[in-house]
Amino acid sequence: MEKNALEQIEVRFLKPEEVKIFRGTFKMMHLMDSDGTIYRGVYAISAFPVACPDKYIFLFYYDEYDRSREIGVIEDIGIFPEDVREIIHEVMKKHYFAYIIHEIYSIKLEFGTLHFEVETDKGPKNFSMRWASHRTLDFGRTGKILLDVFDDRYIVPDIERLTRAEKDLFTRYVYW
Repeated sequence: MEKNALEQIEVRFLKPEEVKIFRGTFKMMHLMDSDGTIYRGVYAISAFPVACPDKYIFLFYYDEYDRSREIGVIEDIGIFPEDVREIIHEVMKKHYFAYIIHEIYSIKLEFGTLHFEVETDKGPKNFSMRWASHRTLDFGRTGKILLDVFDDRYIVPDIERLTRAEKDLFTRYVYW
């Protein structure tokens, strides 16, 4: 008899005595495993961000092929020292933060990177993102979420509501 898929999943619970979480390059969260493996640019996602924001925090990193890989889950961040909890909270706050794009002034492609000049709900912004489909997520039926080089989120709520010039410019580069 076959085991169901959930019975085959091995969940790795991360504990302070097994991993070291610290700030690294560009103040990003890094994790060093007990075997010396270092995961750079680690990001955190809460399983229950409203009901239990400090429990069941999943940690991920991007591998050499730029694919997201799970490191493990922190069952309760309360077991980690205060400085580590601050790092995790900061990364999670960034993960759930987004800019809403109201106007697109320019988009330029250079060396596989798109450079945007936009007006957001938080004022004018310039940002860069890799020109790759996995750096763009669907947002509802006609919107897009753009992930910049620092994994900040920029939301175009509805491509159909852009001006004709903005829509032509946007879909010239973001057509997936």
